[in-house]
Amino acid sequence: MKNNQKLTLLNDPIYGFIHIHAPIIFKLLEHPFFQRLRRISQMGLSSLVYPGARHSRFEHALGCLHLMQKTISILRTKGIVICEEEAVGMQVAILLHDIGHGPFSHAMEHSIVEGVHHESLSLQFMLALNEEFDGALTLAITIFQNKYHRKFMNQLVSGQIDLDRMDYLKRDSFYTAATEGNINSERIITMFNVVDDQLVVEEKGMHSVEKFLIARRLMYWQVYLHKTSLVAELLLERVLVYARKLTKDRVILKTSNSLSYFLNTTNHEINSLDFLKRFALLDDYDIVSSLKEWQHHSNFVLSDLSSRILNRNLLKIRFQNTPFSNSQVEEKRATLSTLNVKDTAMDNYVFTGGISNQAYVPDIKAIMILTKSGEVNSLQEHSQLFFENSFSKLESKFYLCFAKPNF
Repeated sequence: MKNNQKLTLLNDPIYGFIHIHAPIIFKLLEHPFFQRLRRISQMGLSSLVYPGARHSRFEHALGCLHLMQKTISILRTKGIVICEEEAVGMQVAILLHDIGHGPFSHAMEHSIVEGVHHESLSLQFMLALNEEFDGALTLAITIFQNKYHRKFMNQLVSGQIDLDRMDYLKRDSFYTAATEGNINSERIITMFNVVDDQLVVEEKGMHSVEKFLIARRLMYWQVYLHKTSLVAELLLERVLVYARKLTKDRVILKTSNSLSYFLNTTNHEINSLDFLKRFALLDDYDIVSSLKEWQHHSNFVLSDLSSRILNRNLLKIRFQNTPFSNSQVEEKRATLSTLNVKDTAMDNYVFTGGISNQAYVPDIKAIMILTKSGEVNSLQEHSQLFFENSFSKLESKFYLCFAKPNF
């Protein structure tokens, strides 16, 4: 093990110096499971739209750690007793909350490691690390799973105004230059309080919370669900699914050993240490290097789709408020009838789906406001944003992706 005492602070472009105090934090930062996050992009393929969006999950996790340290300090000044063991547990829980993310963040969840959410993998990584470090993560895991009796600790890790969302909005806004997401996280944290072990926001911080929710809504439509990054991620998922199909048909694909394992394996026991070690070897580099090889493959679909992602020659995409009809889909397929592609493969060139955005879900982990009189009420009872339920309404759009006939 390296000398942990050397690393006392890190310089972050968002918050400045981030101090590292607890020995277990040093050990986790240096662990290969965590170092892998340096090679996992925070925003998937959004750099195809926003060139500066090349930051990693590693930076995001450190930012969340800093915000948790700040929050603990603020709450203690308000008389909220948080012992050192709880403080460390809260920091570890937020530090490792994204450790289960795969290459390009969400692409693996919808392609070759199907039905396995990154939060489930994060828990399995934490359990494995807990065994390695002789139970040092036990409290952090209890907080992460929302099994600890002081519920505000989990609400800071996973809630509607948690530290994860605070950091990614501010950080993604910075790297994309989309100023709509630039929230005042320090102001919100300063307004945090705890009543009956539940997280609340003091009334004078309500407008900062409103700005946070507005920023989240705008960032989803403008950045996270931007049409170009959306279609790029959808294509990447299809490339990986198609590569698995070819592998199953015994077509030889040149790729890394790590990715090859997942292309050849379907039933994954995510609670096994072998699976975790294999998954921990996967990162963005495996995907990109494979795409670079596959663009020269003799299989037209694989080579064409890989080339499209690498060279940003993506499919077209149209949006509307209602689902696309079968006739609209068939019309696009007909324009590609001269293409020498089987009908099953044609689904990679013409396909539909839907996206949705809900800035605030009032019935799930509601944001609670502590009034000046000492009452605790839900945010929607105070904020004009929820007049006629318009702000918390689920907004949906439907898309049709299709290739141009002359490609």
